[in-house]
Amino acid sequence: MRSLSSSEIRSRFLGYFARRGHTVVPSSSLVPQNDPTLLFTNAGMVQFKDVFLGNARLPFQRATTAQKCMRAGGKHNDLENVGRTPRHHTFFEMLGNFSFGDYFKADAIRFAWEFLTRELELDPDRLWVTIYREDDEAEQLWRSVAGVPAERIVRLGEKDNFWAMGDTGPCGPCSEIIYDRGEGHRCDAPVCGVGACDCDRWLEIWNLVFMQYERDEAGALHPLPKPSIDTGMGLERIASVLQEVDSNFDTDLFHPVIRRIEELSGRRYDRGSAGFPFRVIADHARACAFLIADGVLPSNEGRGYVLRRILRRAARFGRVLGLERPFLAEVAGTVVAVMGEAYPELREREGFVREVIRREEERFLQTLEQGMRTFAELAERARAEGRPELRGEEAFLLYDTYGFPLDLMQDMAEEAGLAVDLAGFQAALERQRERARADRAARGLRAGDALAQLVADLPATRFLGYEGTEGRGRVLAVIAAGEEPELVEEAEEGSEVRVVLDQTPFYAEGGGQVGDTGWLLSGEARVRVTDTQEVGRGVHLHFGRVEAGTLRAGAELEARVDAERRRAIMRNHSATHLLHKALKEILGEEATQAGSLVAPDRLRFDFTHEGPLDEETLRRVEDRVNERILDGLPATVQVLPLEEARKTGAIALFGEKYGERVRVVGMGDYSRELCGGTHVHNTAEIGSFKIVSESSIGAGLRRIEAVTGTGVVAYARLQERRLRETAELLRAPEEEVPARVAALGEELRGAQRRIRELEEKLVRIAAERLLERVETVAGVRVVRGELEGAGPEELRQASDWLRQRLGSGVVLLAARSDGKVQFVAAVTADLVARGVHAGRIVGAAARVAGGGGGGRPDLAQAGGRRPELLETALAAGVDALREMAG
Repeated sequence: MRSLSSSEIRSRFLGYFARRGHTVVPSSSLVPQNDPTLLFTNAGMVQFKDVFLGNARLPFQRATTAQKCMRAGGKHNDLENVGRTPRHHTFFEMLGNFSFGDYFKADAIRFAWEFLTRELELDPDRLWVTIYREDDEAEQLWRSVAGVPAERIVRLGEKDNFWAMGDTGPCGPCSEIIYDRGEGHRCDAPVCGVGACDCDRWLEIWNLVFMQYERDEAGALHPLPKPSIDTGMGLERIASVLQEVDSNFDTDLFHPVIRRIEELSGRRYDRGSAGFPFRVIADHARACAFLIADGVLPSNEGRGYVLRRILRRAARFGRVLGLERPFLAEVAGTVVAVMGEAYPELREREGFVREVIRREEERFLQTLEQGMRTFAELAERARAEGRPELRGEEAFLLYDTYGFPLDLMQDMAEEAGLAVDLAGFQAALERQRERARADRAARGLRAGDALAQLVADLPATRFLGYEGTEGRGRVLAVIAAGEEPELVEEAEEGSEVRVVLDQTPFYAEGGGQVGDTGWLLSGEARVRVTDTQEVGRGVHLHFGRVEAGTLRAGAELEARVDAERRRAIMRNHSATHLLHKALKEILGEEATQAGSLVAPDRLRFDFTHEGPLDEETLRRVEDRVNERILDGLPATVQVLPLEEARKTGAIALFGEKYGERVRVVGMGDYSRELCGGTHVHNTAEIGSFKIVSESSIGAGLRRIEAVTGTGVVAYARLQERRLRETAELLRAPEEEVPARVAALGEELRGAQRRIRELEEKLVRIAAERLLERVETVAGVRVVRGELEGAGPEELRQASDWLRQRLGSGVVLLAARSDGKVQFVAAVTADLVARGVHAGRIVGAAARVAGGGGGGRPDLAQAGGRRPELLETALAAGVDALREMAG
């Protein structure tokens, strides 16, 4: 057996299959394209899913990859096991070879056996295989092709050895290659063997899927005309075998990362349970680096939430190791050093990856302190009320407000002797999701599903719009619009329709560019097109209304795009390319497009960057774009093979799925991007460019909105009108407006300051009057009452002042505001020592007023929904004090 580094294993694998006619395909993004069923790419076959389903074709029939994979969140989720076992990870690499209707079982088995036993020199006597219980062919091939004896071939059931893409579709038996790590790793089960136990002696290293059937809706299996092969071998696992270590975390993929954690924490790594935090951090740092490099950013939903959860989990375990300050960006830097050669995107975006991690960790550490205080108050309230658990709504508050992952809450609750109401938490979470789903449904985001089914059998539409804005086409389908759209032979005047042509000059929305509008004309029929969308496999749908005559399927017609609107869109689209390049020049290469909208009246460009752009930077970006417009750069278009296009320096957007041949749009020698949109012929046609706003749209994401050409003129006129109207209101010349506004602002701030001082004085006077009515309850001096007009801050200040004046005693204050009532209780230190608790006092008052709350023993705040019960509530608070002091 050869001892090889992980880089050598990866290289040898790809080289072995390349020499056997396989095309080496780069790893796809961790964000699957056009597959809403998956949160992340979790296997090598994901990028070839459309090929296996027959929806796409490739110019080759054999492929091999080293694929980035994630299993965290959704159906495939290994998060909770990470660090507890030697093998589970969130991020991992899958080595795979694929046959799309070319070779089948015999060659798949031969390739796998030959690579393991000859290329890697594994001992054949230590390799076992499992097969599907009914796959006699596989057993015969393992014995004849690989020479595996019958006693080392184990038949297992459908759960273990039958693979399916879904409930219906391609499926087939699979065969796993198992490595026997030896007697020293056996378990204590009566029978320690493949299929009989799940111990660490028997290590699955490679899975061969024989995709030979299609399962119909009735569950019946039908042989595929061209069976295919899909295999996957975890790099981390095979590295542990070849490097002769007991755990994936001891391989060269993890060892440098763990060593960096040791340096930062000043603690030594322990391979036992004490090393659990090291393993979690090392795994999660890899996941964070790769996810961010692939364009995923921390957020509160979807992929972004999984990233946030992983990052914050790693940060929490950093605290276990004594790391109180942000440290994960440093660990991620080591990940880049280890993995950057194999995955260049890590090196290209290292600065951005580090910055996103640093800011998210800082943000979490801030909310962690605030959330810990809130948790302490909630836990204290639960104990005071005799509850054994945090309510679901309380746990959701920590999740939604402070970003606490559920596992963090459970750990903290356990330490406090409490549990978490998981059902209540899930119910609160589901209510939030239901609101989000209702919002999405209201915006019609699922409207295209039925239409896609109706046009599924139609050929892709040929696009004529690069050559001009007019053309002729034949009507392939007329669809009557409605809640349940349907194919019709004809549509009369007044009908809302969706029209499919064999060819069209109308651009279908895509790449951020909105769809074209215009007219479809056939004899007396006239259809006003209000939008153009692409559905299914390249079918253009013209959304419109029949305004005259009758539109019939099969008719030949003339398609006319609104040319002036198209020209405005082209100006804005070409300007986004210039803007993208200018941002990269001025902010750095990490400023990468994250989304865009190209409309006739404006452009919107989203990009990755931490922190706002100041006025000077925005001016430089705007000037740079206008300089390139004035240069009159010619726009060029080339159609090239994807790899050749990348070698020319053309920008390919993260997460985009490209075909083998791509369209490269250039603006002189300044900008080159892969783009399918429509553009000006020369940058001078853009006219001019003006940024109208810059804002944040999420952690690490910025948005610039801008106008071009006549839009700049319209924007300038709008600003002139606003300035003129403001000057008239101020009765001042236009040039004096800024000074007059500044003076008015200072006057306003002065007036507000005087109002606050008067309000504070009134509250102090009211508090002094309350001090004159001190009462004694169970031997404790008490000040209670209402402070009219006081807000929460005034209540706290007044309670502090009264507590100091009392020397020893309890203060219980209330104030009405906006149909609600606020309570504050303050207790002096000597009474806290005797067991008097402000949180319980204020909680008793709030419950009477239809609310709740609590806090620390010395100071607590609560609220209620029934201000009319204020006096009764104060009395209840005093009763609670009497029970404590009595």
